[in-house]
Amino acid sequence: MAKKRSRKQERGKPRHSVRKEPARKQPARRDTDHYEPPPVETRGSGIHGHGVYATRAIKKGTRIIEYLGERITHAEADRRYERKGDDDGHTFLFIASKRTVIDAGVNGNEARFINHSCDPNCETVIENGRVFIEAIRRIKPGEELGYDYQLTWDSTDDPVELALYACRCGAKRCRGTMLDREPLDKKP
Repeated sequence: MAKKRSRKQERGKPRHSVRKEPARKQPARRDTDHYEPPPVETRGSGIHGHGVYATRAIKKGTRIIEYLGERITHAEADRRYERKGDDDGHTFLFIASKRTVIDAGVNGNEARFINHSCDPNCETVIENGRVFIEAIRRIKPGEELGYDYQLTWDSTDDPVELALYACRCGAKRCRGTMLDREPLDKKP
């Protein structure tokens, strides 16, 4: 049987990547007077269910929102996932580290509704076990946010089960799936 946990969870780029990026200020904490809500709103999406949309122009490089939810172990994520039906490809699990998974289905925020896109305007960045959504290009007011889910999978996974992760983003160069380009067991 396939490792459902790993295939079902999104992963982001660790901040310690080779690519050099300009230093960014940390987002304001909610417990200060300077907290500014993220420039987004959640509403119905033509891609899938709910989507997250910009309420104002967002500059490239802006840290838009943190992916929040209950922080659990991988074993707990597996246990929770096993309760779901075989045809339910919908979870709010995000791998934050080797030890931690964020379950945005519990105490999550708007970030859990950002849909997958093969032509994304955002990316996920993992920094100190936290997951942030950042703009990789200018985003216009009213534009839906999207990032590449890079869902992990193994070459031995059931093709019928993998078909649950068909992409509906509508991009000109849509690859047809929310799965990562290569299976985990074939990566160097």
